[in-house]
Amino acid sequence: MEGSVKLLGAGIAMVGSLGAGIGLGLIFSAWITAIARNPSAESKFSFIGYLGFAVTELVLLMCFVIAIMLMKSS
Repeated sequence: MEGSVKLLGAGIAMVGSLGAGIGLGLIFSAWITAIARNPSAESKFSFIGYLGFAVTELVLLMCFVIAIMLMKSS
């Protein structure tokens, strides 16, 4: 019983990856739209786009780490 509860908790911890996937789609969609509307400002948009990508990926990695920790706990 305990093993199945750990796996269930790990699955629930990975629900945050859904938000990360949606967030990445929104970030890159807005980034491409902004560059298409104003190509001369691409250098301004690149830093903000990479920063948004990094923060969103951090959320995904933290969900993954928590899920692994739940599965490996005794």
